[in-house]
Amino acid sequence: MKKVLIVLLVLAVSATLFAAGGSQSGSSAKEIRVLLANHPYGDVLKARLPEFERQSGIKVIWEQLNETQLNQKLTTEFATGASTVDVFMTRPLQETLLFLKNNWLSPLDGYDFADYPSNTVDVGRKEGKPYVVPLIVEWQVLYYRKDLLDAAGLKVPTTFEELENAARILNTGGVAGFASRGAASPAVTQLSSYIYNYGGRFIENGVAAFDTPAAVEATRLYGRLLGTYGPQGIGAMSWDQIMPVFQAGRLALWTDASVFYGQIIDPARTQIPAANFGVARLPRGPRADEPFIVVPWGMSVASRTRDKESAMKFVEWACSKDMAKQGMLANITMARNSMWNDPSITSQLNQGLVDTMIHASQNGFPLDRPFITSVVQARDLIGELITESINTRGTSTRLQALATQKVNEVNDLLRADGEYGSAK
Repeated sequence: MKKVLIVLLVLAVSATLFAAGGSQSGSSAKEIRVLLANHPYGDVLKARLPEFERQSGIKVIWEQLNETQLNQKLTTEFATGASTVDVFMTRPLQETLLFLKNNWLSPLDGYDFADYPSNTVDVGRKEGKPYVVPLIVEWQVLYYRKDLLDAAGLKVPTTFEELENAARILNTGGVAGFASRGAASPAVTQLSSYIYNYGGRFIENGVAAFDTPAAVEATRLYGRLLGTYGPQGIGAMSWDQIMPVFQAGRLALWTDASVFYGQIIDPARTQIPAANFGVARLPRGPRADEPFIVVPWGMSVASRTRDKESAMKFVEWACSKDMAKQGMLANITMARNSMWNDPSITSQLNQGLVDTMIHASQNGFPLDRPFITSVVQARDLIGELITESINTRGTSTRLQALATQKVNEVNDLLRADGEYGSAK
């Protein structure tokens, strides 16, 4: 009898352990691999991952990489078919076309996109289906020195004509009047809004169009502003070289992405009181008022995910209103509309930043570069055009011919990728 009781006890304990083990095994089986970008929002997510794991029972195996490493890892793993990635941060304007063309993304049919500007969601669609959740938005703005404008008796420029006049007047006493990115390829994104505000486009109906009179005139203005009123060496400068000049008090006006405001006013980095920095809309052009508003970072699910349900749970959490609020409070410009309509959040932000975002979300153009698979090569080609304009202060006699040459070369890229003449 004792033996029978012992056997029964062992069986009961074993059953209990098996059930617990099955539950634990099931929990550990719910494991996803997530690749995060080396971006401030990647840091926000990383800090809160233990919370997600506790709430969901899903183990997250994560890696955080800079954008080049992230792109290389994703492309290599997806191309070999050996990837174990489930969810990843992605740059829609750089990667989405290639990833969609190769069927590397899973559609996000069940995700609620109602809280996002439609022009930020459309970039991640294919045949009506969404594949990318916008995380971050950025738009082009004018950063300016309030004290310098006041001292010169100038108002904040609202047109390109006023911008050039202000740059001319403020370009004195060791202070450069104006800056924007001058380094060839990085400058393409900043030139974009100038072209849009002149009524031009990089690509129109699947055909390169940046050699139209409007686009060439915009390129001349950009080169004239930088070449005439920019800091020394502007032709080789991107945002990370321009910002210290602005913070040191040697620059009056700067057009660039909205994402930099928090860094500009960081007291540990700047010699200028935060009260002397302002943010305004990019001045409108002669034909339009369309600053770019883009999604530099989004989140997608891999088509080869082993657990779509768990992957979507992570996306729902990582892109939730709660997490977006955490991002906003960390000075990250999140994509959700509700973040910009919440007084508890916006009251803590620069009002100019809020106003320019609302304007861009209603009027902006959702691209800041040619939206083609061979975007890297196209940016290099357009960058040569920008360099020519800066070096000649917009007066190059061969700018039109050079623009047409580069348009033909970009069209060759479009043909090679099977995208020529196709509207996206």
